[in-house]
Amino acid sequence: MKDAGYGALLALQFLTRLPVPVVCPWTPATRRWAARSYPLVGLVIGVLLALLGMALRDAWPAPLVALALLSGWVALSGGLHLDGLMDLADALGCQSSGERRWAIMKDPHVGSFAVLALVLHLAWKGMLLWVLLDEGASLWALVAIPALARWGAVALLVGVPAARDEGLAHAWQKSLGHREAWLAALPAVAVLAWVPGGIWLALVMAVFIVIYGGAMRRSFGGINGDIVGAAIEGGELWLLLIAWSWWSYVMV
Repeated sequence: MKDAGYGALLALQFLTRLPVPVVCPWTPATRRWAARSYPLVGLVIGVLLALLGMALRDAWPAPLVALALLSGWVALSGGLHLDGLMDLADALGCQSSGERRWAIMKDPHVGSFAVLALVLHLAWKGMLLWVLLDEGASLWALVAIPALARWGAVALLVGVPAARDEGLAHAWQKSLGHREAWLAALPAVAVLAWVPGGIWLALVMAVFIVIYGGAMRRSFGGINGDIVGAAIEGGELWLLLIAWSWWSYVMV
């Protein structure tokens, strides 16, 4: 059980900016438990966002609540996954392929495609939060969305090989198997019963990961840490869009 505890704390340290004043060992066992805990970390993020939204919803206008939620969302993750999204955007924006794209992704400089991707992504995310608030959507949907997106990251790590025998994605994959993806799904599935359209969100997330993973395999030969981080951001945006569609067209 010590490995399970360290793994959960390792996931919290890795995926958030929440203070965890514990030195967690980096071993195959703790990596496996950390991957299984990815959706749990998403649940923590989601609960904090839902509580923030509940505290502000009746006091602030919807645009300001949406902005506060978006700011909190970025702050909790420290922008870690946004960095991956920006690196991926620069690489895909290049007209070249193969090694040139890979070199651009690893370049620490920020290009124009990265800036455009960041601005558009945050704009879409903020606007979807705004319209969900206007539709009177349950803020508990915000609990399921970060959890499902982080389950998607585990599924990606398990299902798509690393493009290179180096980096974080490769290090994680050395300790992971299909069992981790199934175990990681348990906390996300448990909360879906409380979220309107939750099963639909889970199915859509699975489809997103299959399509995204195939696209990354064709474009780069596999995945790396940036691609996994971008999957979390892209998954959250996709789930917000599906949640808005559900509340707009089904819950009427």
